[in-house]
Amino acid sequence: MFGWFKPQCPVDDAAKRWIEDRLQWLSDQFGRDVFTRRAVILPTNDFFPDPVDGSRESVRNLLDQVCGYMDVDPEQVELEIFTDTNKLWLVNDDGKYLPTGPAGLYEEGHDKMVIHIERTGLSDLASLVGTMAHELSHLRLMGEGRVSGDEYDNELLTDLTAVFHGFGIFLGNSPRNWEGDYSLWPGTKLKKPEYMSLHMYAYALAHTAWLRGQTRPDWYPLLSFDLKACFKQGVRYLTKTGNSTFTP
Repeated sequence: MFGWFKPQCPVDDAAKRWIEDRLQWLSDQFGRDVFTRRAVILPTNDFFPDPVDGSRESVRNLLDQVCGYMDVDPEQVELEIFTDTNKLWLVNDDGKYLPTGPAGLYEEGHDKMVIHIERTGLSDLASLVGTMAHELSHLRLMGEGRVSGDEYDNELLTDLTAVFHGFGIFLGNSPRNWEGDYSLWPGTKLKKPEYMSLHMYAYALAHTAWLRGQTRPDWYPLLSFDLKACFKQGVRYLTKTGNSTFTP
């Protein structure tokens, strides 16, 4: 047989190995139940009942809610809203576009951690929540001394930490992934993104469903069109093969 219908993993071998290994590491750090039993955070009023009108107070309130889901004391976190004046599109040596500026920044202050949010990002609430979860993941990792921030997979691990805490839908629906920002996975010739790609989010979310015995979870309709296709591929692969080092 040609194996035409054999389930295929949605990511390459290096990304597959990294996701599975880091999910295990995150389980050791935060507890497996955080990933396998807690509710997946959804972009609905049930999880975020308060309106966000762009005022600092409403954005602060939203950040406090995200802090709660990330197991972060809001009193540890200061919010700063900034305006990015760099609107130029940059390219690398290969002519590939590079990110022009951050949607958010994490900074360790004297007695608090500071989360900086770019002002134009306040209009897209789903993306804003994803940015907050990403920056708070820096706090959970660097701020709590779990990593130094110099690791080759620093931003990737930060993204995956947000997924681990239930925010995969927010980040996966609008991944901050730029082809011009790729390097190589250590010891391979395979391209490594600086931030998680859509396919990587799909495979991580597929683990969320698979580990709960779900093939089409209630939150499936909330995935973007492209993410749905990759997610279905990942769930089918895991269900049919069980080929993951991060197992139930």
